[in-house]
Amino acid sequence: MIFQRSKLKPFDKKDLIGFLILGLINIPINQLMFIWGVSFTTAPNAALAYALTPAFVLVIASVFFGEKFTFWKTVGIVIAIIGTILVLLERGLELNSKHFWGNIMVLGASCSWAIYTILGKKYAQKYGALQSTALSMMSGLLIYIPIFGLLPVEFNLSVITPFNWFQLFYLGVITSGAGYALWYYALTKGDASKVSVFNNLQPIFTTILAYIFMGNQPSGLFIVGGAIAIIGVILTQRG
Repeated sequence: MIFQRSKLKPFDKKDLIGFLILGLINIPINQLMFIWGVSFTTAPNAALAYALTPAFVLVIASVFFGEKFTFWKTVGIVIAIIGTILVLLERGLELNSKHFWGNIMVLGASCSWAIYTILGKKYAQKYGALQSTALSMMSGLLIYIPIFGLLPVEFNLSVITPFNWFQLFYLGVITSGAGYALWYYALTKGDASKVSVFNNLQPIFTTILAYIFMGNQPSGLFIVGGAIAIIGVILTQRG
């Protein structure tokens, strides 16, 4: 925002409540629930939860915001989810009671991300992706600070290694900064349900990167599931 300050649009005070809601959904609810949930459940379970985001978006957008619930859009989302589930089965799913609360948390994070996507669309169209992301991040930080103070956690900077700082930098700047801004930019170009269906590709990209950097060989089930998920994405885009 500092670098782009000459291009920023004047802030409308009536949007303050909206950005506070987005900030609340973004950091204290979505990011905290997701990372907390992952610590209790498995990564495949968490990925499966986020694969359900398009379904959450489609239902919420159709019921509350009047977005068209077309046949092919629905079929595409269902196919994409089926393909993603096949990929997740290839990596192993554990849906037993031991991970119940972790599963509930990541499902809650997925649902909150769907709400963040839908509510943020109009602000992204009004202020642009960069400004909307920055305002939601800053309001989320202000809301999260007192919540963090109430959490029963130990906070010791001395145990954080230089590589940990790099990891935190990547999560904060690349994933949350650039990633969220790109997400809002995409929302200015298409329906929320069409944009959110790309969440189904997340576990596929994860498997590909794991092969490149860690040498994990993809199985036949992964190839089949990945192809089905991509077909679902294409159908949803055409829907």
